[in-house]
Amino acid sequence: MRICLFPGTFDPVTLGHTDIIDRALPLFDKLVIGIGRNINKKPMFTEKQRLKWLREIYKDNPKVEALAYDGLTVDCCNQVGANFILRGIRYVNDFEYEKAIADMNRSIDKKIETIFLTCLPQFTSVASTLVRDVLRNGGDVSQFLPHVVNLSIKKKK
Repeated sequence: MRICLFPGTFDPVTLGHTDIIDRALPLFDKLVIGIGRNINKKPMFTEKQRLKWLREIYKDNPKVEALAYDGLTVDCCNQVGANFILRGIRYVNDFEYEKAIADMNRSIDKKIETIFLTCLPQFTSVASTLVRDVLRNGGDVSQFLPHVVNLSIKKKK
């Protein structure tokens, strides 16, 4: 079985994330979306909220699961039986950064391969960091977010 882990913070879940997930689904038998807990990051949205969004977006797709994890991504891969890590690439500098991480992961566990998918052009500027900045300043981010996420954020305002 081809199981893939798509790690990230998903703070918030964007159309860039769902683009990568949707295009990766035909490649794998199961795709686990892993919200990595990073002590160096202070998320805007709770882990519970981010998991709820992901589970709602993919509620009709039995191939998709969402979970949160601590520690190394390769350890999470081993826990869920994943032999692949999925990463989205927007720009060339993303590739350089992601390749370094992929090389480190491969050094730790040689049976786990990293798969890179490039974003569709309309999503290259959609980054969670930028979306959070616009939100903090009262801007409209609806064009960057899945419907479920938009509804949730609008209810909180």
